[in-house]
This record gives sequence, structure tokens and C-alpha cells, in this order.
Amino acid sequence: MSASERRTPTVAPRTAVVWDDLEPLLDGGPLDVLDIGGGTGGSAVRIAGLGHRVTVVDPSPDALAALGRRARERGVEVDGRQGDLSDLPAAVGTGSADLVLCHGVLEVVPGPAAALGAIREVLRPGGRLSLLVAQRHAAVIARAMAGHFAQAAALLDAVEPPVAGTPAVRGRTGRRFTVEEVTALLDGAGITVDSVHGVRVFADLVPGSLLDLEPGAGAALVDLERAVAGRAEYLPLATQLHLLAH
Repeated sequence: MSASERRTPTVAPRTAVVWDDLEPLLDGGPLDVLDIGGGTGGSAVRIAGLGHRVTVVDPSPDALAALGRRARERGVEVDGRQGDLSDLPAAVGTGSADLVLCHGVLEVVPGPAAALGAIREVLRPGGRLSLLVAQRHAAVIARAMAGHFAQAAALLDAVEPPVAGTPAVRGRTGRRFTVEEVTALLDGAGITVDSVHGVRVFADLVPGSLLDLEPGAGAALVDLERAVAGRAEYLPLATQLHLLAH
């Protein structure tokens, strides 16, 4: 898959920054890549198509079945295994991965610190972690803009999920992290942060109708997301944080 295919303007505003970070890691020789909670294979199949050996560990048998179908349709091989972070070293073996993807998972595991410890066990020396987490400050803004003011207030200082019984808002529920919180968790697990980028700083705020109707708007939004991704003052506005670490 070419770089231009990975950056298609109609789909890239929400993912361009993450793939920009991953691209240099994936441009070399074949890697052993582990995608934790990779579900139906949106990332795994794409990476396998670049010639890497990819294993997905996910607790959902239905998601793994969909992963198998997607891989067959694309003509690639992806090893799907049912499991979760609690038994990760036993599922794939210690020191077995050159690159671990943990995207949208740390928010919902019972213990983030223990989860990161398990990831450290499966990383080879010199291996890299791609960690994508929901960012709390943006969640406060999103809920307030949607009129969910009590939820916004509850998220101001909450590390754990909101109190049970509060109405759900579109998207995965669970923890939200600040840069300082997720960095401290990684440090505690013996994992060193190499870079932090903001993801979806503006993409979730721009009306889809504008992107559909305004010529060139999608490409311009991608350029803007890339321009602010590494600027510290915009990290609190990012829906997600993408960290590369080792």
C-alpha cells in the first residue's frame, strides 16, 4: 500500500497523525506486530498488507471472525487469538513483539498499570509501543457542547469512569487521561515515552457536511491536524493522545 493510499483525504482527518507516527516504524523489514484489542482488523490488515507479521489479541470471538474475513478479502494473513491484557504474556510469549499497538484499550481495562506491565513483558529489547488513549480535557468540552453538563463536570477531575447510571454519550466509555497521567503510568511500568501527539484536535468539531460540500476541505483539515499535533498548547483540545514509547 502506497503512502498516498494511507493518507486518503476522505478518511484521514481522524487517523492521519497516528499513521504518520507509525509509518517510519513500518517502513523497514518485516516486524512482529501485536495489536491488542485490534477487533475487526482495521489496523492489523493494513499493517499485514505492508509485509509484517501481525497478531491480534481480542476478547471478542465475533470481532476475530470479522478480522478473518477482512484479512481473506485483502489477501493477507493475520493471526487472531482470543484473549485480553490480563494473560497477554501467556497468549503470545514474552519478548515476542517488535511493535505493540494498544489503541483505545487502556481506557477500559481493570488496571492500566498492570496492563502496561504486561505489554512491557511482550516487547522485545528495542521494541516500540504505540499507545492511543482518550484525552480528558477534550471529553469535557465535547460533553458540554452536547448539553451534557453534569457529565462534563464529573470528568473535570475524574480518573476513573463516571458514576454508574449516568447516561452514555456516543463513543466508548471509560477512563480519560491527561498527558501527565498517561506519562506517569508509562514511567511506572518502566516504559519510556519517545513522543506525544494530539489526535483529532479539530476533526471531531468540524461538521461532516462541510467536508462533504466544500472542495478541498478534507485535505486542508488533514494538514491542520498535522500542523498542531505536536504543539503542546493544543494537546488539551485533542480527543486522543498518541504516544510512541519503548
